[in-house]
Amino acid sequence: MNEEVQMYLEDAEESMTKTINHLKSELSKLRAGKANPHMLNSIYVDYYGNKTPLNQVANVGTPDARTIMIQPWEKSMISVIEKEIMKANLGLNPENNGELIRIKVPVLTEERRLKLVKQVKTEGENAKVVIRKSRRETIEGLKDLKKDGLSEDLEKKAEDDVQKLTNNFTNKVNTIIESKENDIMTI
Repeated sequence: MNEEVQMYLEDAEESMTKTINHLKSELSKLRAGKANPHMLNSIYVDYYGNKTPLNQVANVGTPDARTIMIQPWEKSMISVIEKEIMKANLGLNPENNGELIRIKVPVLTEERRLKLVKQVKTEGENAKVVIRKSRRETIEGLKDLKKDGLSEDLEKKAEDDVQKLTNNFTNKVNTIIESKENDIMTI
């Protein structure tokens, strides 16, 4: 029976780890006034009939803190990439010189910073909801094991372990959110 309990705990931890990774991924897309190639991760371009991530058809880099530079591997892709950046509605204006695309990342206004902080908090709350859902599913699984003969002491200990795991991952979410908020509010 202990192996089944351990399996439930490992599944919960894996699910919570995936939630943390997803949160980090989502927050990397939010710009904090500094240029970051990850801001363009959501952009896909039509490359010979296939939707392809931007970073697979061009070099994307940041020569300085306020500029993103995109150098397509094929010059014919410049206009396609430029259109997709405009269509993505990221608030960025690409400048095309025929060889590469430069994007100047504008300085964030106080109002925009506050909206981004609100968005960050929403992402954090969503992550916490998913973590609590993992906890609930794990506890339900443990209750099913108890019906199948798991001792009450083992079930209670496993529930305590799940709660500790939940608290640990919730604290990680809080730390990530706090860090991102500080990043956004720092001018």
